Amino acid sequence: MKKKMGILTSNKRSGWHLEQLKPALLTRDWEVELFSCSEFNMQLNPCRLLSGDKNLEKLSVLLIRGIPAGSLEQIIFRMDSLHYLAKRGVRVINDPGAIEKTVDKYYTSALLWEAGLPAPRTVVTEKFHLAMSAFLEMGDVIVKPLFGSMGRGMVRVSDLDMAYRVFTALRECNYVFYIQEFIEHVRKDLRVMVIGDKVIAAMERIGPSWKSNIHQGGEAVAISISSDLGRSCLQAARVLGLDYAGVDVIISGDSYYMLEVNSIPAWQALQGVTEIDIAGSLVDYIELQYEKGEGD
Repeated sequence: MKKKMGILTSNKRSGWHLEQLKPALLTRDWEVELFSCSEFNMQLNPCRLLSGDKNLEKLSVLLIRGIPAGSLEQIIFRMDSLHYLAKRGVRVINDPGAIEKTVDKYYTSALLWEAGLPAPRTVVTEKFHLAMSAFLEMGDVIVKPLFGSMGRGMVRVSDLDMAYRVFTALRECNYVFYIQEFIEHVRKDLRVMVIGDKVIAAMERIGPSWKSNIHQGGEAVAISISSDLGRSCLQAARVLGLDYAGVDVIISGDSYYMLEVNSIPAWQALQGVTEIDIAGSLVDYIELQYEKGEGD
């Protein structure tokens, strides 16, 4: 039977990551088609999930590389559609339930803490006075959007008057206060790429300020990580149910802290500093999962 893979993108256009995946997929005889969940069409009696005239239930694997922004109703419908596909036997990578966990920074941190993995002190609240109390207790904090990526919208607050102004603005717009203790990290953090049960590669990101994200001007340097940190990154991916993940870590002194676990991780910067074929490693993993499924 022909192996059929759908790749879910935000706009059905190819990009750097898809161009990296194509050679590995072609050598393994995958029939590949791009889809966007904004084109999903669910039909009942009989029950089918279509994209245009394509029945997505005919796919062997659906690799999620992008979910476009939308209204609450749109996001719920799109995620429900992915849950439906997974229930119908399509191998969705990453699993939609895992993506729902990781897109919420607070829930990610809570699950990591519950598993015994270190994360910075965090307070999430809708109450202005509790947000101010958290700031007064910690003194130097990062205020983050609950949902976000690439370091956008993050603000460091270490002044009482600034805290008052930032929290007042958030309150007026009905935002949730997501407050995390600032960890001194000399403008560096780590991105660790996990695929399956292996740490594939890691890089240090060195930023021009406390923000070290590549999209915020950070520079990448390939590194080797300790076996202890590697085991923790693998555990983080397992706790969240991820097939592959980008784990963001801060090291401060002799301690490390898990910041985020990305379920649709980019790897362009990491690939630029390592000789390891990350796209090929991901396709190898997908191939293995497909073969396991065929044998069940």
